Amino acid sequence: MSRDSVPAALQRRVRERAADRCEYCWLSQAGQEATFHVDHIHPRQEGGLTTLENLALACVSCSRRKGAPPHAEDPPASLFHPRWARWEDHFDVTSELLIAGKTPTGRATVELLRMNRPLVIAIRREEALRGRFP
Repeated sequence: MSRDSVPAALQRRVRERAADRCEYCWLSQAGQEATFHVDHIHPRQEGGLTTLENLALACVSCSRRKGAPPHAEDPPASLFHPRWARWEDHFDVTSELLIAGKTPTGRATVELLRMNRPLVIAIRREEALRGRFP
């Protein structure tokens, strides 16, 4: 299913609920050139439905990486699920604006989505200066 096949009204509801922020790395859509994706949390190929409860707003980087096969070093853990879990329970933001996983799920998500790449840290710094992060 292409991203365009999610009905526009449902896409708007996902974006509003997420406040135009990636639900994985918390990057704001404001100031980003690429439009964030409305992604299926549980993939359609695995039986995931196109429902508000199974959709999340994801920046392009998180969207592309979350589909990659898991190979986290941490003990086996599932990827963070923005509908079933609270972000604050699994992640912290350090004074250097790194995202640190507090749980096996948080650590696996940080690793698999490569949430602390140098470029994204630089973007977070700029976002923080503009009052958009965290």
